[in-house]
Amino acid sequence: MTIFEELRADHDKQRKLIEQVLETHGASDERDRLFLNLKKELADHALAEERHFYVPLMQFDTTQEKARHSVAEHHELDELVDAVSSSDQDSPGWLAHAKNLAHKLLHHLEEEEKEVFTVAGKVLADDQKTSLGTDYRSEMEERKTV
Repeated sequence: MTIFEELRADHDKQRKLIEQVLETHGASDERDRLFLNLKKELADHALAEERHFYVPLMQFDTTQEKARHSVAEHHELDELVDAVSSSDQDSPGWLAHAKNLAHKLLHHLEEEEKEVFTVAGKVLADDQKTSLGTDYRSEMEERKTV
């Protein structure tokens, strides 16, 4: 699979997880489990995506700005995850932070898929798209055991 297919598959997982998190109510084992799964998925994905997608894109003038912007958004998402983590699950603040995280996450994923993937597709060679996809997936599989 290409890097685009690999990333899109994980983006779909993230969309499903954030939706499931928002469907939970109050402090519960389910809310905790789903949020912890989302938190790990986002952290692992950001690390592997930056390494196997954004670092290569920073080498090209036409994709450097979008790559830097997306990496900056990863840091914003980290801060939102921290805000959710530090809130009491029973509080209205927790849900407000989780909704803000969902909004920013969905915006980020859409922007990547519609804008970044388009310009990246023009600068990456076909064999590079495949090798980056393989490297990305390998790292994600390794991170499952961590």
